[in-house]
Amino acid sequence: MALPNTVCVLVAEVPGTDRLAEALGTTEAGHAIERCLHRIERAVEANAGTSQRHGSVRISAKFARGDAAILAACEMLERVQSLPPQRGLRMAISIGVHSGEAAEQDVERIAQRLAEAAKPGHGFATAPVFTDLSAGTRPLIGDTPTRNAMLRDLPWPIHPLGRPSGVPTPPPAAPRTGQRLQLRHGETVLMVEETRPVLLFGRELGNDVVIADPRASRQHARIERRRDGFVLIDQSTNGTFLLENGHVEYCIKNEEVRLKGPGRIGCGFSCDEIERDLLFFEIL
Repeated sequence: MALPNTVCVLVAEVPGTDRLAEALGTTEAGHAIERCLHRIERAVEANAGTSQRHGSVRISAKFARGDAAILAACEMLERVQSLPPQRGLRMAISIGVHSGEAAEQDVERIAQRLAEAAKPGHGFATAPVFTDLSAGTRPLIGDTPTRNAMLRDLPWPIHPLGRPSGVPTPPPAAPRTGQRLQLRHGETVLMVEETRPVLLFGRELGNDVVIADPRASRQHARIERRRDGFVLIDQSTNGTFLLENGHVEYCIKNEEVRLKGPGRIGCGFSCDEIERDLLFFEIL
């Protein structure tokens, strides 16, 4: 259990950005990095953390408990891994997690060192984090400390994020046959499916679907693919309007609703408007 006046800090960064810019060009690489940062922030928010950006490729987040930090770390790794490749390049992030006295500035500095030492798609956590975890979360960190030479001078054992060898990873829940959602925005068609289980939309460029209408929030809403179907989750100021065939339009605000489709989604405005930013969806 976390002690009073302690904080758990997570640092996540997008490595290899120079190589990404060379392969994609500065503008496209910037959009790809922004998508990663959005997914990091969503994972932090979903696990009751607070985040802050540092430059264009790094985010730090604070949590009251190590359990929440580790759950957020695993979630953001999975969210970024699910992004489609950009011209054959798979996006990845590196993560470091450390806990200590809330007043100590070294907590974030050490978490950043861990993130810089981790390979893309991986992360490290210090022993103070590991020993504070509950029994349900501890299997998400390897028991055997790493021997990474970059971290040899730290005074604690450093553990890798991920299930240790010998602990089987449970098979993913099998989705229903044909569980795919098609979303159309203008001439753009996107699929929410096994390889892309989350789709974000809002005014900011880092979203999968960018909404120009000023009534939409920067991070307006998202659609998630779950075992039993698809869920629309609102996190906006003006609400998300949903109109499914054969039903009356209604608005959700800071809540979620299961999608049945086909139908339309309005980000801060009614689905009855003649609006170029309407989203049209159907479940295939």
